[in-house]
Amino acid sequence: MLARLQRRLIALLGLAIAASLALGVALGRPALGVAIALLLAFSYTLVLAVEFVLMAAVHGDDPAPRAGPGVLLRAWWTECVVALWVFGWLQPFREQARPDVPGRRGVRGIVFVHGYLCNRAIWNPWLAQCARLGIPCVAISLEPVFSGLSPYAAQVERAVARLEQETGRAPLIVCHSMGGLVVRGWLATTPGAAARVHHVVTIGSPHRGTWLAHLGGTANAAHMRPSNGWLRQLEAAEPPGSHARWTCFYGHADNIVFPPRSATLEGADNRHLPATPHVAMAYHPAVMAEVLARVGAGA
Repeated sequence: MLARLQRRLIALLGLAIAASLALGVALGRPALGVAIALLLAFSYTLVLAVEFVLMAAVHGDDPAPRAGPGVLLRAWWTECVVALWVFGWLQPFREQARPDVPGRRGVRGIVFVHGYLCNRAIWNPWLAQCARLGIPCVAISLEPVFSGLSPYAAQVERAVARLEQETGRAPLIVCHSMGGLVVRGWLATTPGAAARVHHVVTIGSPHRGTWLAHLGGTANAAHMRPSNGWLRQLEAAEPPGSHARWTCFYGHADNIVFPPRSATLEGADNRHLPATPHVAMAYHPAVMAEVLARVGAGA
């Protein structure tokens, strides 16, 4: 569903750009048409710039180091490039380009859970790496796209059960952004689920909510606002010490989940990724190294 929606948005944007160029020619002002076309084509970079400005303004007394202007500028440019690749190519057109890697007995697998406004294609580089290394894996596309977070638990359960059956081992779960909350919801509502997971790695997940979710109007965005009712119920359902086998990557240049400590959990191994924006965090070498080490660890 998301891939189809994003393809339609890309098509509408293409039509708007073509119309701008045609209007410029019709008015005898082709430079104006080009200027409008460029503004439309790169308007997403302005949206990202606003996110970074808000992130810097909301940092407050967060214990993470404050990112300076140079760091923010580099992070913004990185996110402009990565976001164009992910949202303009991978997700709309390559959702099924990389299949899951079938399980093998005795070989630990990975369940990949994506974030808000994403689908399984965000994990394509990971799926390619898993295929090369022979690591079983399942990447989920969470549906419906704009529902609350609780219904997604059934999809996590199916993915975990599949790898359990195929490999005979508890899988590692890797989550980007909203996916971390989805997995916490599954663990809190599924009896015995914690014993079926080897480890959980989250990448920029809004464990304590995120300020930016106040600007979202969907049900799942509402569940990512700080101190919302769904999040409070989730925290109340989690037993003490439940995050001991979690690694949470967070960053002071995360333009979606902020302030930075929003992506951390009490009792988890919280690791700071400096100068790395939100989507790009999913491909950080330190994250890849941690996941590969965890999946290759003993029982």
